[in-house]
Amino acid sequence: MATEYPLIEAAGDPWTLGVQHGEQAARFIRGYLDSLAESLRLTRQALRDRARRFEPLFDQHCPELLVESRGLERGAGLLPVDGLVVQLRGELAQLPDGGCTTFAIGPAGTASGTTLVGQTSDNPPELEEFGYVLKLRPTGKPAVLMWTFGGMLGYHGLNEHGVSQFANALGGGPGWRFALSHYPLKRLMLEQTSLAGVRDLVRRLPVCSNGNYMLADGSGSILDLELTSAGVHELPVEGPCLVHSNHFLCAAHACQENWNHSPLDSAPRLLRMKSLLESRLGSLDVAQVGECLADHAGYPVSICRHPSDGPAGPMLDQRGKTVAALIAEPQSRRLHVARGNPCVNRFVTYQLD
Repeated sequence: MATEYPLIEAAGDPWTLGVQHGEQAARFIRGYLDSLAESLRLTRQALRDRARRFEPLFDQHCPELLVESRGLERGAGLLPVDGLVVQLRGELAQLPDGGCTTFAIGPAGTASGTTLVGQTSDNPPELEEFGYVLKLRPTGKPAVLMWTFGGMLGYHGLNEHGVSQFANALGGGPGWRFALSHYPLKRLMLEQTSLAGVRDLVRRLPVCSNGNYMLADGSGSILDLELTSAGVHELPVEGPCLVHSNHFLCAAHACQENWNHSPLDSAPRLLRMKSLLESRLGSLDVAQVGECLADHAGYPVSICRHPSDGPAGPMLDQRGKTVAALIAEPQSRRLHVARGNPCVNRFVTYQLD
């Protein structure tokens, strides 16, 4: 098996971006669509029928991404609406996706006086087969570098202004509603020039489910937002580092009822990551953070997650594992990506020139 993710590059207007992306990622997109149909227990046609309902929302809030998704279909030789299906993922069945641990470290916490931000991405193991690093140069918009999979136009990464976004699902909270999925929002965040633009964006755009966003920009600022179907909650920045996992922390939704819908390992992962980072504040660098992301306390449902024999969680079943570990350097426009478990594979550096 490959030990690093391939790099795909595209440039141009939305249609051209989609076509170039689709041509190079066709096998990843096709494989992911088949996997999605199997995991959601829906036919490919049923996925298209459900996705078509969301088309007016994309047309209203992010029409250029709708064009890009159609270009993706052309480039990968897909049927109409398949490009929209992958931008909706589990939302087509109103299911949460994955369980992850995110972090942000401000300049006061690092050896270099710059910011580090990132996460583990814990998902079904087959997603590792469909992953790649995507470098986009959209006409008239910031260049973007992200780790993604299966044709997703918006996932975890950073842009040329240092705006960086990483995310994790949340258990419980306000109920699902018919609105945008989080994935186009992730891409729109990477079109902003600062965290001020991100704050404005999340207040304007409706989302159908709940998720946490760990953010940074080129100025050295860090931010943690719990974005729900009922609105956004900004968490206080207390100290030089922020950590989040899969349970609510904001006062409005941090309650036992919601925690009961969160993975049992969520709180231990958060406390462990926070302890690891705080014990090294002032000296943290990419290598040290990588060691934290490879930590096995609580194994197998540790920060570096491995398949387990325990009960299935509300977000991830026993097969779930870390399919990628990510560390961004916003000021340097660098993204370090370990394919699969970072205890096994090294971090590979991708540069946004």
